[in-house]
Amino acid sequence: MAELSVDDLLSGAGVQHTVKVPSHLLKPGASAGGEVVLQPLAIRDVDRVARAAKEQRVLTSILMVQQALVSPKMTVEQVGNLPAGLLEFLLQQVHSISGLGIAEDDLERAVKAPMARACFVLAREFGWTPAQCAELTVGQVLLYLEMLARDQSQEGAA
Repeated sequence: MAELSVDDLLSGAGVQHTVKVPSHLLKPGASAGGEVVLQPLAIRDVDRVARAAKEQRVLTSILMVQQALVSPKMTVEQVGNLPAGLLEFLLQQVHSISGLGIAEDDLERAVKAPMARACFVLAREFGWTPAQCAELTVGQVLLYLEMLARDQSQEGAA
């Protein structure tokens, strides 16, 4: 497996990923799988999903997949009608490309305080606006925070 560069990690929410869907998750007897195109969720997307779904785990999953699907474009109702196994597969892919390594139960808690604080720190340190911070993926936020922490520890050691 090839190593990722910093540029790969910082590519942003606009990058699209083609994902192969296994045939067993499609209609019975399908001999070949298909492909969908997904894009990572940015912080604003995760926040919007958490607010809209509140404490409904299934709706959270449906909204996350619906927000990430670039092709085919689907409505919330259509995504809600997907077979459970296919929805779960797509949700795992969305989590992976978005840098979300947290369980769905923890999603709302993770977005509320820590992400708000992280965006505040990044805005202060880099002079970014809230809109610019909202465009970042969770993976990007974590990477920038780690870079700041390492920079501060090196300054403290000098």
